[in-house]
This record gives sequence, C-alpha cells and structure tokens, in this order.
Amino acid sequence: MKLRYVLAVLAYILPTFPLGVVWHLVTFGEAYQRLDLYRTDMIFPLGVTSMLIQGVVFAWAYPRLFSTARDAWLRGAFGFAATFAPLALSFAVLPAAAKYQMTSVPDFLALETGFTVVHFAVISPLIALVYRGSTVASAEGPAMLPTR
Repeated sequence: MKLRYVLAVLAYILPTFPLGVVWHLVTFGEAYQRLDLYRTDMIFPLGVTSMLIQGVVFAWAYPRLFSTARDAWLRGAFGFAATFAPLALSFAVLPAAAKYQMTSVPDFLALETGFTVVHFAVISPLIALVYRGSTVASAEGPAMLPTR
C-alpha cells in the first residue's frame, strides 16, 4: 500500500472521529438530545467502521478525480469539498431526516448541514495536501476513468 494513500485515509479518519464527538456530543450535545434521536447505548464501532470505509474510498477517489499538481492543491481541496459534501448530505443527512422520528427536522438539518460543512472544510485540504505533488494516478494522468 502506498504511503500517500495511507496518509490520505488517516487525513480523513483522524480528524473525523474527534470532530464528530465534539460536535455531536459536546458542543451541540444538548441540541441533539432535544431532537430525541440518539440511542442510549451508542455503538461506536459502527461509526468507526463507517469512517474507515469513507476514508478508504475518499483516499482512493481523490487523485483520480482531482489534480495532484503542487500548485493546484487548493483548487483540488475546494473541488473535493464541493463534490463530496453535497453527496454526504444526500446519502446521510437527508435520508435520516426523511426516515427517523425526531422532534425537529429543521433543527436536525441545520445541525447536520453545519457539521458537514465544517467536516469537509477540515478534511478536504488535508487530503489535498497529502496528494500535493504526487505522481499517483492524478486527474490529468492515464488512471482517470475513460471518457468518450
């Protein structure tokens, strides 16, 4: 396994867990409690597994979708956030709001949208910096998905 790939996975996982705990259980813990949607016995291994899967996929996808050129890392970070933050909202936040009982859907959407924005503002530049100047299959290189 290539070092940059492992570092990119870590650039996702290492800030994600503490950010999630601080956001959901400390900073906005009371607001989430008022939503009445948490289990009394949270299953942290499921959350960690989810983060690991996301980190593996995002670390693989980044150099295939965004430039790894040294001078393009910031553009890549913005592109990554602009692509994957809305996707995260669409597969995690919106379905949860649609399916689960909670005391306030608007409050849930505001909290989770805020978390998603902060989360991607943190992890996007970290992943982009890991791949900065890399020769790993970049968006300009031959490993890009074929286009017609």
